[in-house]
Amino acid sequence: MNDFIRLYLIVCPLVFLGGFVDSVAGGGGLITLPAYLMAGLPTHMAMGTNKVVNAIGTGTAAFRYLKSGKVRVRIAVVSAVGALAGSTIGTRIALLIPEDILKILMLVALPVVAVVLTIKKDFGRETGAPAKPRSWGYETAAAALIGLLIGCYDGLVGPGTGTFMIMAFTMVLSMDLITASGCSKIGNLASNVASAAVFLLNGKVFWALAVPAALCNAIGGYCGARYAIRGGSGRIRGMIFLVLGLMFAKMLWDLLT
Repeated sequence: MNDFIRLYLIVCPLVFLGGFVDSVAGGGGLITLPAYLMAGLPTHMAMGTNKVVNAIGTGTAAFRYLKSGKVRVRIAVVSAVGALAGSTIGTRIALLIPEDILKILMLVALPVVAVVLTIKKDFGRETGAPAKPRSWGYETAAAALIGLLIGCYDGLVGPGTGTFMIMAFTMVLSMDLITASGCSKIGNLASNVASAAVFLLNGKVFWALAVPAALCNAIGGYCGARYAIRGGSGRIRGMIFLVLGLMFAKMLWDLLT
């Protein structure tokens, strides 16, 4: 009993925080996955439990964005279909590529992304001149490609999937950050479901912890979505910088240790 209480005390608060951060700017896996490992779960069990819990939390956040009208449904659904395929492909590729190589690539990419966001002052703008209209075909193809590529990344590496999807929607489809965040939740949900299904089929989910953790994650996701919607793009932009910094620090630490 004491072991279970310790598990809950370690995991549940961190999973709530992870759900909150993920619903605003993505990157919640940077907080939630280490929480399960810290609690002593084996790696595969931690990954499986994390994917199932995150899928529930992301679904809750997606519902909040949908309810507020901050989702472009057609683009979100197309990207979700792409993410389902991409996540499946990425998981298979992950078995062939050494993890350290992927982390080195990410260490190079993250500072570049941060510099782009710093220079591009109108990133995810809410005001100003309207974005250039896009054709139906362009939007559909772009959404599918975003879902496919970032879903593939989710299967390969995982952390920061939502963040990269938000950035892709804003830069490729000229969305404001709130709408991009809402659409990313639909795509990320599909990616999480595809990965969670694999772990479920292989018995890699610790249900005794997954159920209370899912509740905490769902509450965190709902609160984070409200925070983002009420606070506007400024809060999301700041949270994205924070998530990128955490990702860079974590990957550098993993490589050094």
